[in-house]
Amino acid sequence: MKKHRIAQDVKEQIINRIKNDGISVVEAAKDHGISENTIYGWIAKSTEGQPTLSEIIKLKRENTQLMQLVGEITLKLSEAQKKK
Repeated sequence: MKKHRIAQDVKEQIINRIKNDGISVVEAAKDHGISENTIYGWIAKSTEGQPTLSEIIKLKRENTQLMQLVGEITLKLSEAQKKK
């Protein structure tokens, strides 16, 4: 397999799409014709000493789920109070 150099700004754009836009590493790899392992390597290097990107993504998903749950509970409580 032929190795190609990827410009630093392109690497940063790919990492930002994953981090900020929420696309998966798999999607980014397919979109850019790059190995998933390569992207994971870039992510690891860019986040040394910080929470990993996968940890951040996991926390964002958990936060979204918790916010939905809070919303559902709030609606149920509101409905229960109206019935009284």
